[in-house]
Amino acid sequence: MQINMFALTHLTHLFLPEMVEWHSGKILNVASTAAFQPGPLMAVYYATKAFVLSFSEAIANELKGTGVTVTALCPGPTETGFQKRAAMEESRLVSGKKIMDAATVAKIGYNGLKKGKAVVIPGFRNQIMTLSVRFTPRKMVTNIVRNMQESTHK
Repeated sequence: MQINMFALTHLTHLFLPEMVEWHSGKILNVASTAAFQPGPLMAVYYATKAFVLSFSEAIANELKGTGVTVTALCPGPTETGFQKRAAMEESRLVSGKKIMDAATVAKIGYNGLKKGKAVVIPGFRNQIMTLSVRFTPRKMVTNIVRNMQESTHK
């Protein structure tokens, strides 16, 4: 929560006024596909990423016409070592799946930032997933996410 929410908000508060004054600047915040649904077994992580997405979209809207843009990068699982640190290597979300490498995610995010996009979701599968949760009952989405988070060795 300190990094995903408080530090991000504080840094925005520190640097944004000068960017607006200069009529120039770009902010790239890293959210996640986790931002689009509740996340049983990783509830705080999912909730903080939802904050990053919502905050970024709201600020992006507020800044229209100022010369400053905000982009929320929302990658899915990415080869970074996070899965190992979060003890998720055996989860259905990543086990046996080819996931995007960090350099590719960063390049896609940077390109979206340069174009002034408010939200960037790398990968067609990730885009479809984030769209599909809008049309699926929340209870079902929550159950599906829990199933994906659980170990394949359960």
